[in-house]
Amino acid sequence: MIDLFITKFILALFAPALLVVFFTRVTFHHIVGLILTLSLVAASVYAGYTHHWALYVVDALSLTTGFWYAKGMVERARATEKEEEGW
Repeated sequence: MIDLFITKFILALFAPALLVVFFTRVTFHHIVGLILTLSLVAASVYAGYTHHWALYVVDALSLTTGFWYAKGMVERARATEKEEEGW
C-alpha cells in the first residue's frame, strides 16, 4: 500500500508539469496546455485514481511549476521570433 502511494506521489510530482510543457509545445499556447492538463488531472480524480489530499497538493504544485516553465518557454520563443524579424 505504501509503495503504491509513493509511486502515485512521484508521478503526481512530475507528470502534470511534463504534460503542460508537452501540450504547450503541441498547441503553441501555454494556457491551452494548462487547460488540457487540468482536464486530464480532473478526469483522473473523478475516476478515483487520487485518494489522498497530499496528492492534490502535489498535483497543483506540479501544474504551477509546469505552467511557469511553459510560459517562459513561450516568451523566449516569441522574443527569438521578434529578433529574427528585425534582421
